Amino acid sequence: MAIKITTPVPNDTIASLKAGDAVLINGIIVTARDMAHKYLVENFVKTRNEAEAAVLEKLEGYLRNGIIYHCGPIVRKEGDEWRFVSAGPTTSIREEIYEADVMELFDLAGVIGKGGMGPRTLEGCRKNTSVYFHAIGGAGALIARNVKRVVEVIKPEFGTPEAFWVIEVADFPCLVTMDSHGNSLHDAVAAESKKRFEELLKG
Repeated sequence: MAIKITTPVPNDTIASLKAGDAVLINGIIVTARDMAHKYLVENFVKTRNEAEAAVLEKLEGYLRNGIIYHCGPIVRKEGDEWRFVSAGPTTSIREEIYEADVMELFDLAGVIGKGGMGPRTLEGCRKNTSVYFHAIGGAGALIARNVKRVVEVIKPEFGTPEAFWVIEVADFPCLVTMDSHGNSLHDAVAAESKKRFEELLKG
């Protein structure tokens, strides 16, 4: 049975999640891809850009113990409101150089994406009590049904795929594949695949 969580998610709830747990996410999450991660690190981690302080304050309100979603949505404007047409996950490993710093910046509960992440992010999960949620790839239109509304668009000048889309989701389905205890299903699969490959080579 899936575990239901609602953002913001307290650390003790995140600590109770284990790799392999099915989770349904409710509440506010924020999309962020390459440009958004680079912006966060360059303006608020490496230095503090006071000219962008208002943006940081706004993001803090959504992301403190919150969740970032690696997603470049397809959206449609209907009247004065935006609607998600497709909301599938994008490949997460591109954010490997940034994610641990972003986790610490906001004390993130977790990130959602596709394909897993590397050792730096896994250590960030352990250090910060965060998790990595794997979402279903290739099901963007289906996942969009779990997006109930667009709350706000931050940094729209980045373009539709790269802006921060603040969205409210209901029963957003994910699988914990990297937990806050150093466990990674991606590492386990890679190790098993390597073992099988070596056995095949031996004949």
